[in-house]
Amino acid sequence: MKIVVLDGYTENPGDLSWDGLAALGDLTVYDRTPADSIVQRIGDAEAVYTNKTPLTAETITACPNLKFIGVLATGYNVVDVAAAKQRGIPVCNVPAYGTAAVAQFAFALLLEICHHVEHHSEAVHQGRWTRSEDWCFWDYPLIELAGKTMGIIGFGRIGQATGRIALAMGMKVLAYDPHRNPALQSDNLRYAELDELLAESDVIALHCPLFPETQGIINKDSIAKMKDGVIILNNSRGGLIVERDLADALNSGKVYAAGLDVVSTEPIQPDNPLLKAKNCLITPHISWAPRESRKRLMDIAVENLAQFMKGTPINVVNT
Repeated sequence: MKIVVLDGYTENPGDLSWDGLAALGDLTVYDRTPADSIVQRIGDAEAVYTNKTPLTAETITACPNLKFIGVLATGYNVVDVAAAKQRGIPVCNVPAYGTAAVAQFAFALLLEICHHVEHHSEAVHQGRWTRSEDWCFWDYPLIELAGKTMGIIGFGRIGQATGRIALAMGMKVLAYDPHRNPALQSDNLRYAELDELLAESDVIALHCPLFPETQGIINKDSIAKMKDGVIILNNSRGGLIVERDLADALNSGKVYAAGLDVVSTEPIQPDNPLLKAKNCLITPHISWAPRESRKRLMDIAVENLAQFMKGTPINVVNT
């Protein structure tokens, strides 16, 4: 089997091995593939892997040998899954590989907002503590999380993992999700309707998929229902937030701070209003990227193709 990886660098910048895929066939790995080279690079391959390189209906039609499409991610919106299904091509994604890493990163964002650790470390290295007349100093309000309420919008695997960390830090958790599991509730964790979550939460974390009903779920109207000084975290999908509305709320102080690992257009564009907003921490979509998480992704991606070759495909998103 001829196998092509169109954009392998993000998944494996050199600290992992492609040997698992190479053992399944004749493998060619490209770090990146420009739009005008996609069809040419797929060529007569039977299996193709993509992370963010789009596979449109036209591309799928132009590659008649194609029998398998693997996505090196959980989200698969870069693939025209309907066109693939029409051709009888399974599209297989990689679910659940980054649950722990993404939940951990949500709290990395939150703790940086609460303590500004890097800023204060830099202040020490610049000699400000040495020159200080006082025993200690701080440049930002320091925030204790114990006793505060975290509202989690989207309470699947990642939302639940984030909730467990919140509980361990002494927080209360309100969860909003259309699919409820009452067994998860406790004295400090319960499900709530969205408006109640917005009104009662000190911190709001987004862990829901980007669907038409969640597009722009954080907007000027929903922000108006929140507490003054709320903190908003998003390391799910950028389209969940109306970015102009969040920027306005940050600049007015309605929202105290935001920690974001995703934005609506990635890489972020120079005119994104969040770049100039107050108290807005933005990282370049790296929640998923610890080596341990990417190794898990690689192993599942290899197993997806191996199972397809055995006639028992798994993780198929276009059945």
